[in-house]
Amino acid sequence: LKYSPEFVLEWAKQLKKNQRRKQLQKQQINQNGITKQKLIDDFKKIGIKSGDSVLVHCSLSKIGFVEGGAKTIVDALFETIGETGTLLFPTFPATGRHKTYLEEGHVFNIKKTPSQMGAVTEYFRNLEGVYRSFHPTDPVAAKGPLADYYTNSHFGELTPYTENSPFRKLCTKNGKILMLGTTLNGACTNLHTLEDAVNFKFPVYDEKIFDAKMIDEEGKEVVMKTKVHNPEYSAKRNNDALKPMFEKEGVLINGMVGEAKCMLIDANKFLNVMIHNYNEKGVTMYTPFGS
Repeated sequence: LKYSPEFVLEWAKQLKKNQRRKQLQKQQINQNGITKQKLIDDFKKIGIKSGDSVLVHCSLSKIGFVEGGAKTIVDALFETIGETGTLLFPTFPATGRHKTYLEEGHVFNIKKTPSQMGAVTEYFRNLEGVYRSFHPTDPVAAKGPLADYYTNSHFGELTPYTENSPFRKLCTKNGKILMLGTTLNGACTNLHTLEDAVNFKFPVYDEKIFDAKMIDEEGKEVVMKTKVHNPEYSAKRNNDALKPMFEKEGVLINGMVGEAKCMLIDANKFLNVMIHNYNEKGVTMYTPFGS
């Protein structure tokens, strides 16, 4: 199926979505919904604790029919991490490639541009007291005591995953990454922290430097220089092949939340394992079995 024409892949994807929608409707009719308490229990079981900083990549439909939808998931996460914890979600504005998004001349408005990373991220973005990093392609929203810290220095970085990005700051604070019904292939942005942490040998960033137009909190237009990933190189990624390495090193725990297969990742150990295996064996998401 991987090598089928584009339209066949699209058709198969749509078919799968429709089947899942029917399953969720059936659960709703039969009142087999997943409650907030069930989610809290599952979050604790996988290893989320009070005071944690957690970056969440979420597929709502994979969890099952959740009573109250996105709100219930976010409320359950907040109850699990408590008042001393900080919750983060990616709120990227592009539906497809970042390069295409910038080429089309979109203007990123920190307050108004919606997240295209799923219903839960968009619900979270609109909550009161949420901070959002000012970045044209890879903005992150955060709420909690460390929200300002995570989001306040993303602007002006030529590449999105530097030590001043929310992704890398999560490592600094020993935060966690929750893959909630998502895979390393589909969503694990923190894999890119390696590329900005070492002198990376592959040309993963496109050569072009974009002048991205943005609207800040005060409604003022500014321009930021940024690079995006090279789509041709991105096609070579095989993130899921790295999973056994992370499991072996004890940085990735598997579990279930509702009906969704999940992973909880230690962000700092994750980065250190990547740096070590890159330096020793040439392991990357483009060369998961070494160079």
